[in-house]
Amino acid sequence: MRDGDSAPVRARWGRLRFMIVGSLLANPPDKGELQERIQQLADQQWEHPTTGKKAQFSFSTIERWFYKAAGDEQNPFERLARKTRKDAGTHPKISAALGEAIASQFRDHRSWQYKLHRDNLLVLAADKPELRPVPSIGTVTRYMKSRGMFREKNRKRGPKALSAEPREMRSWEVLFSNQLWHLDFHMGSRRVLMSDGQWLHPWLLGILDDHSRLACHLQWYLEENAENLVHGLCQAFQKRDRPRALLTDGGGAMKAGETRQGLDRQSITHEMTLARTPEQNGKQENFWTRVESRLLPMLEGVPDLTLRMLNEATQAWVEVEYNQTIHSETGQRPIDRFLGDKNIGRSCPSSDALRASFRIQGTRSVRRSDSTLSVDGKRFELPSRYRAFRRVTVRYARWDLSSVDLMDPRDETVLCTLYPLDRNRNAGMPRRVLEPTGDPNIEMTEQAPRPSGPAPLLRKLMADYAANGLPPAYIPKDECASEPEETSP
Repeated sequence: MRDGDSAPVRARWGRLRFMIVGSLLANPPDKGELQERIQQLADQQWEHPTTGKKAQFSFSTIERWFYKAAGDEQNPFERLARKTRKDAGTHPKISAALGEAIASQFRDHRSWQYKLHRDNLLVLAADKPELRPVPSIGTVTRYMKSRGMFREKNRKRGPKALSAEPREMRSWEVLFSNQLWHLDFHMGSRRVLMSDGQWLHPWLLGILDDHSRLACHLQWYLEENAENLVHGLCQAFQKRDRPRALLTDGGGAMKAGETRQGLDRQSITHEMTLARTPEQNGKQENFWTRVESRLLPMLEGVPDLTLRMLNEATQAWVEVEYNQTIHSETGQRPIDRFLGDKNIGRSCPSSDALRASFRIQGTRSVRRSDSTLSVDGKRFELPSRYRAFRRVTVRYARWDLSSVDLMDPRDETVLCTLYPLDRNRNAGMPRRVLEPTGDPNIEMTEQAPRPSGPAPLLRKLMADYAANGLPPAYIPKDECASEPEETSP
C-alpha cells in the first residue's frame, strides 16, 4: 500500500480534484484561454481515487471544480473534498426497537455471525411488528460494528467469567529492563524424532523481558511441567539476572508449589493473567508467531528433526537474529534496549542456591518405631538426634526425591539432608548407639533401668500407712508349703 492510500475517501477525492485544477490555480490562464486549458485537462486520463483505474472527467465537471476552488483562496483543498453526508454515522433504517433487539441478542450470543443475527431478527420481526422492516445484512453489519458489537470467539467461559463485567484492552509496557518478565509454554507445530522411534510434539518455554522484548531464554522440552519450567527459568536468571516480577498464565506448571514458593524465596512477584484472557500476555503470544513463521519454516528441510538439533537451532536463531533485529514497536534491537536502558534486576545466586529455592515445603509425621518419615510414598531416615520430633518440616522437589532437606520451621534454615531409607544396607550394619537428644551439658543416655527399690512416693505412702497403728487390711496367705518346725533334742 502506497503512502496516502489509507486516507479517507473524501480526502482522496479532494487530492485528485486539487491535482487536476491545481495547475489552473498556480498558473492562472490569460483572458480567453480558460476553456482551452480546461479542455486539455478533460482530454487527459487520471487515476481513480477508489478503484485505481484510469478515468477521464468531463469539461463541465472540471470547470465546476475550478470555480469552487477559486472561491476559497485560503483552503481550496477543503472546498474540493467530498462533503460529509448529513446522516453519516446514523442508521435511519434501524429503529429504536430494532436496535434494542439487536443489542439484546448480541449480549446473549457474542460468537454469532452477523448473518445469523439477521436471520434471527427476521424470525423475531415476524411476531413483533415494531421490528419491521429488517434491513439488509450489510446495514445490520455496519450498525453492529459501529456500536462496538464485534464478533468474539466462542470461548468456554466459567461462571466467574460470565458474571464479570467486560473490560477494555490497552497496550502497556513497563519502564525498566528486568522490571517484568513474561513466561509461557507453546506447543510447536513440528514434531521431533525420539531415540525410541516415537514422533512427539515438543513444548517451547519462552521467557521475555517486557521493556526490551529481549528473549531471556528459549528451550524446547517434551512436556509442560514444573520441573522443565524451573530448569529453564534458572538458566534465564543466570543469563540476564533476576527480575522484579514475573507474569504467567494459570497453567499447572505455573501454579505448582515448587514454582510459587521458589519465586517467593527469590523475592520475585508472581502475577497471573485472568482466566481465559490470553491477550493480557499479548507480547508472549505475538512472539510465538515469530517462532512459527521464522524459525520452524527454516527447519522444513530436516526430515528427522531431533530435540537436540531443534534446541541448537533455536539458540542460534534467538541470539543472532531475534535479539539482534530492530523491533517494530520499540525501534531498537532488544539487546541494545535491554543493556542501554536502566536495569533494576538483581544478581543471580549460585546454581545450588537456585536449585534449593525451587522446592516445596511441608510437614511430615515421624514414625516412632524407626524414626522415618514418608515423602510422596518414599521413606526417608531421620538422624537419631532428631528422633524426639513427632512432626518435622521438610523441603523437597517432587521430581527429585534423591534427597530431602530437614528445615527449622522458625527461621527456615537447613538442619541436615535426609536420604531415602536403604533397608538392605541397614540389614548388614550394626546398630549404632543413640545420639543424645536434649541439652548436651546434661548426660541423657538411654540405658537399661537400674534396681533402685520402690519409688519415693510409694515409700512415703507405705510409711504413712504403717504409722497409723492399724493392722494391715488383708490376711496374708503363703502360697508355698510351710517347712516343718525344728524340734529341740
